Amino acid sequence: MLKEKLVLASRSLRRQEILSAVGWEFEPIAADIDETRFASEDAATYVTRLARTKAKTIADRFPNRLVIGADTVVVIDGEILGQPRDDDDARRMLRLLSGKWHDVLTGVALMRAGAVVVEHETTRVRFSAMSAEEIDWYIAGGEPQGKAGAYGIQGRAALFIKEIQGDYFNVVGLPVRLVFELSRRI
Repeated sequence: MLKEKLVLASRSLRRQEILSAVGWEFEPIAADIDETRFASEDAATYVTRLARTKAKTIADRFPNRLVIGADTVVVIDGEILGQPRDDDDARRMLRLLSGKWHDVLTGVALMRAGAVVVEHETTRVRFSAMSAEEIDWYIAGGEPQGKAGAYGIQGRAALFIKEIQGDYFNVVGLPVRLVFELSRRI
């Protein structure tokens, strides 16, 4: 399928686990970029811009290698949720998600030798209602930090996921089917 060793422009352990699970060889190299959202950007534009910027930052150093950049956000009631700043921010986010549907968007960019393909994946997720005690329990476990929307579907948050429509791996942080499709095009 994919025979070459990829460069993953990310430190994300979840993205690394996904690539390993499907048997793709890769080298993770963090792309430290400014992730500030522009005022005019909607969620899809934002995650695809960040994915492209991450991929380009690393592709400039490795022009003949296939580089993957990705970025994920959660969107609820028009609000874009990135990673929580602290436990209070995580608590705020989890209260917003409790008992409701939200969208998870991941932008993906693949680059090699100046060529680029960029798209995004959207998955709908519905949380069951969470009590204040359940939210505190979840936060005390440390999972919310470093995760868009303050939760990891592959961990304790699975206890509160009522329904999912779309790509599970997108919610984890890398829609691997989309990555494969884009790799065929580049």
